[in-house]
Amino acid sequence: MKQKRFFLQEKELPTQWYNIQADMVNKPMPLLNPATREPLKAEDLYPIFAEELCRQELDQTHSYIDIPEPVQEMYRYYRSTPLVRAYGLEKALDTPAHIYFKNESVSPVGSHKLNSAIAQAYYCKQEGVTNVTTETGAGQWGTALSYAAKVFGLEAAVYQVKISYEQKPYRRSMMQVFGAQVTPSPSMSTRAGKDILTANPNYQGSLGTAISEAVELARMTPGCKYTLGSVMSHVSLHQTVIGLEAEKQMEMAGEYPDVVIACFGGGSNFGGIAFPFMKHKMLEGKKTRFIAAEPASCPKLTKGKFEYDFGDETGYTPLLPMFTLGHKFSPANIHAGGLRYHGAGVIVSQLLKDGYMEAVDIEQLDSFRAGCLFARSEGIVPAPESCHAIAATIDEALKCKESGESKVLLFNLSGHGLMDMSAYDQYLAGNLSNYTYNG
Repeated sequence: MKQKRFFLQEKELPTQWYNIQADMVNKPMPLLNPATREPLKAEDLYPIFAEELCRQELDQTHSYIDIPEPVQEMYRYYRSTPLVRAYGLEKALDTPAHIYFKNESVSPVGSHKLNSAIAQAYYCKQEGVTNVTTETGAGQWGTALSYAAKVFGLEAAVYQVKISYEQKPYRRSMMQVFGAQVTPSPSMSTRAGKDILTANPNYQGSLGTAISEAVELARMTPGCKYTLGSVMSHVSLHQTVIGLEAEKQMEMAGEYPDVVIACFGGGSNFGGIAFPFMKHKMLEGKKTRFIAAEPASCPKLTKGKFEYDFGDETGYTPLLPMFTLGHKFSPANIHAGGLRYHGAGVIVSQLLKDGYMEAVDIEQLDSFRAGCLFARSEGIVPAPESCHAIAATIDEALKCKESGESKVLLFNLSGHGLMDMSAYDQYLAGNLSNYTYNG
């Protein structure tokens, strides 16, 4: 059967982001000032983030927030992204399930990350900022921010986790092509990096380490703001264009998802596809299940503790109420660099506590096995991060095969893996291993 793809017309594209905080019965607990342990106000975050982003971060009142016209204009370059019925994967699994995926890999930078990068760069430019800095793992976010910064005339400095900097040289090249300065983290260019390297000279880095360096640079550099690609609530807000589109596209397909699945690092692509559908579960009693698929080597949702913790390794950020493995956690060197983060965003953490969603952890070898099956069935090589969502989707589809149920499964293909082929080379050669965190 031919592949079915569903697109929206330009006039149907979202003009607002969806803010799930406004509809939550139990709002996320407040972020705390690490010095006073008092709840943060928006202005407390102004030294780090663009002011409008700070207001969006703490907004628990407005269900919808207008997307500025210049951001909408940039979205029109690549949105809507297609919703695809994965007939090939269904056939390979011999499952009665109907499998759909939202293909965010078609953005100019190859992932969903551009949805928030454009917004953050726009707000920084509007505020008169000249420089932006950020961290990145696998490089998807760093690439997106580098491009968005160039679009709005900003200079970008990216701290890339050292192990990913070495594993994924072409991601680094993409950032540099877009004009960004890329530094492997930990580095000797910041006090945080120097302290970490002094204590552990061979440390291969983590997202928490790279965040510390980027935040320090933003604080110390006039006209510079920090941006980030996941975890924080305003990032998930921007990503809801994914789910808002998918709602309309599923209606075009004549179906509604029984299960919504996405890979999970800090929560941006999961929240992006899940939150617009979760609204109907909270307000209308829809029975949809929501599954976050995280790596078994960094399982903050399935094996972490819910507590206040720093978002970075050094302790520069506010204290966040989240499921966490501890901000000093050193993740294994898996190839899904975008998922090697110790904590979960505060919205997702509260939703997990309240039972609106669930989480599974996926072994590295299982994720690549799923990614290869998907590539051979659908013709798209997925990013190692996205492979976790595919593995969880396959598990659900096989359960349908066993039970004979014809459920509708929707997952987010958050990015392609064409810059990650060295990881696939190692998998196919039998050189990758599983890393299971046992606490």
